[in-house]
Amino acid sequence: MEKAITPHSSLSHKEAIIRLERIFKVYGEGETEVRALNDVELIVEQGEYCSIMGPSGSGKSTAMNIIGCLDRPTSGHYYLNNVDVAQMADDQLAHIRNKKLGFVFQQFHLLPQLTALENVMLPMVYANVNFSERLDKATSALKRVGLEKRLQNKPNQLSGGQQQRVAIARAIVNHPVLLLADEPTGALDSRTTQEVLNIFGELNASGITVVMVTHEPDVARQTQRIVWFRDGEVLHSNLTPDDINQVAIS
Repeated sequence: MEKAITPHSSLSHKEAIIRLERIFKVYGEGETEVRALNDVELIVEQGEYCSIMGPSGSGKSTAMNIIGCLDRPTSGHYYLNNVDVAQMADDQLAHIRNKKLGFVFQQFHLLPQLTALENVMLPMVYANVNFSERLDKATSALKRVGLEKRLQNKPNQLSGGQQQRVAIARAIVNHPVLLLADEPTGALDSRTTQEVLNIFGELNASGITVVMVTHEPDVARQTQRIVWFRDGEVLHSNLTPDDINQVAIS
């Protein structure tokens, strides 16, 4: 098996944003024990745009939860921006999620009673940013995703693609070091999927590190590198977009 800790060769001069070292995630004990992650090692470097793939139950979602500080490993070290966050307390992890991470999910998780602008401003309320700055930053983020004319629309007045753009704006408004996307195009049609992927590409080109979980080969092909999970392990860490079909059928 390929050694997953190997960084992507074209980015080897850059600093690691994510470094997983001997990560285990175990549920249950004895006969009921399940190893959701088994000795996972992985590096994602600053400025990368990579996708995580694998069959159902492969461990990709568990890994994403750990990378997103939504869960802790049973053992091992997770360095986020060179800080080991694996066993931090809940309040410390919440602070890191708010300050350093942006999340985009398949379901948009927008509050229906709030406008697009208010939804994007919400993370900054928790970060104690003053109203004037919240307004400026949220407006700028929505303009960045092409929704400058939809600031006052509520979610039910927006298409699925527009709602996902609001969610992306909300994810980037605090200028995260890492943008995590979990099946972000799963609820979108093919045309809207491409529009959303174009935004992710533009964000990555501006310097934002993007990690995306997807089951769609056509989506993964638009990233720079694919990490393939199977049975709780990283089977391949440096697949190119051209490699996907071969791995999928092997």
